[in-house]
Amino acid sequence: MASEDVVGKTSATIANIAEEAKIASEGVKAPSRLALLGICKSLAAGGIAGGVSRTAVAPLERLKILLQVQNPNAIKYNGTIQGLKYIWRTEGLRGMFKGNGTNCARIVPNSAVKFFSYEEASKGILWLYKQQPGNEDAELTPLLRLGAGACAGIIAMSATYPMDLVRGRLTVQTDKSPSQYRGIAHALKTVLREEGPRALYKGWLPSVIGVVPYVGLNFAVYESLKDWLVKTRPFGLTEGTELSVTTKLACGAAAGTVGQTVAYPLDVIRRRMQMVGWKDAASVVTADGKSGGLQYTGMVDAFRKTVRYEGFRALYKGLVPNSVKVVPSIAIAFVTYEVVKDVLHVEMRISD
Repeated sequence: MASEDVVGKTSATIANIAEEAKIASEGVKAPSRLALLGICKSLAAGGIAGGVSRTAVAPLERLKILLQVQNPNAIKYNGTIQGLKYIWRTEGLRGMFKGNGTNCARIVPNSAVKFFSYEEASKGILWLYKQQPGNEDAELTPLLRLGAGACAGIIAMSATYPMDLVRGRLTVQTDKSPSQYRGIAHALKTVLREEGPRALYKGWLPSVIGVVPYVGLNFAVYESLKDWLVKTRPFGLTEGTELSVTTKLACGAAAGTVGQTVAYPLDVIRRRMQMVGWKDAASVVTADGKSGGLQYTGMVDAFRKTVRYEGFRALYKGLVPNSVKVVPSIAIAFVTYEVVKDVLHVEMRISD
């Protein structure tokens, strides 16, 4: 009788443990699945936003790079309108979008990682900030958003930098260039073979230094402007807590203008450093086979030589087409990201 009681109690105990384990496992699976869906949603929305925004302004993106790196002794692109006309006349429609495939191959994962990293960094930074005494009910401030955006920019830039270098080189070559990269894979293999693995990260330092204020200010200005508009409701721009698409585009445009103006000189230096070691760089840029002196020993040397030989204004070469490009590009990216995220959120709710 006693043995039967022991067996009964043991069986009940095992059954209870099994039931608790089942409940616990179900409790773990549900949140992890939701978390995975949230990550996928964020990455997909960021990737789509990047691809759409960059394709919309691809001709201006190519012209900006050509203006940044062209030989000052053989000027072929002299301003936004003239430069676009020259590309159209000499290379046609394909020339306007040259390098865009590579750009999208880079910007889609870059944008996906950037938006996702920003959301995660925002949560982490806010959590750390709340650990300080008196900050238990704190919200994200412009400074905290700047820090989160800087973290996101560094992570995204570092993860996709080799693609950025290859994209720059593919973009500046023309049909008359003596040496041609046939595509992304060929360019990567050629750089590795002729210049070594380190060449894939040429210009990384000015890129990272530039991306901190650029991406940081983009997110800080955009999110802070949205919050301010929702709280103050100036000129009747908001209804409740929702901003219209037009207002969000304006916020994105303001964010892009501030960020790119501050970081632009570093973008010029980055692009020039990416050409170093490419034996056909000068002839690609001038399209006439001339040799040239695109030689810099580092970021500081590139700054010094650019200012010494071309003047301070050279640090802002291509700023006009870049401004025309960045303002709608950043605006479209932010709005597309939010719209796609909302659409995916609705579809996930329906499927559930």
